Amino acid sequence: MTPKGLRIAIAGAGNVGTFVAADLQKRGNDVVLIEQNHEYAKRVRHDMGLDVHWVIGDACELHTLDEAVLSSCEVVVAATGDDEDNLVISLLAKQEFAVPRVIARVNHPDNEWLFNESWGVDIAVSTPHLLTALVEEAVSVGDLVKLLRLEQGRVSLMEVTLAEGSPVDGKTVREIAFPTDSSLVAVVRDGHVIAPRGETPLHAGDEVLALGTTQAEGDLRRALTGE
Repeated sequence: MTPKGLRIAIAGAGNVGTFVAADLQKRGNDVVLIEQNHEYAKRVRHDMGLDVHWVIGDACELHTLDEAVLSSCEVVVAATGDDEDNLVISLLAKQEFAVPRVIARVNHPDNEWLFNESWGVDIAVSTPHLLTALVEEAVSVGDLVKLLRLEQGRVSLMEVTLAEGSPVDGKTVREIAFPTDSSLVAVVRDGHVIAPRGETPLHAGDEVLALGTTQAEGDLRRALTGE
């Protein structure tokens, strides 16, 4: 759950922006929603009864972000339907207002490589890639799947359901040589979450969650799947 009392600015009052704003507001956060189309904002505000602060203006312009008082925000979400706008908003939020956490929506998967720390993005959310990962997570056994990217994409949360013949099947965590810059986070077995310890054994059918850097991903894949 998001910590209570955060001040969060969301750029773009489309379906994504408005529903995220409504959800965060219900959780007790102070939300400001930025939208440049006045008539559209008025209609959305009326139809949804969205009880957040509204700023009407172009979120790519400094004076609009000043009006939204971005300097007082802990989080900014660039959620417009235009990738170029989301990159500009992210860069301004980080460089001009020193916002600690900037989350950006990626509309076109081919643009995801641009959404990194050089553009001020802390976390990039690509819906098509997320859906693909969730589908793969649901149907794959023995294949490492990325669920979430952190630290500007340098660290990933990965999941694998151990297959028969996995090199770690029957071994304890202590016996497994995990690569540097990776860590076993949890084991899900028979609907129960197990916090892995040195003596915890792994078995075929276990769902294993691990954190690792991009550089460690290949070694982590080999350690858990043998590929």
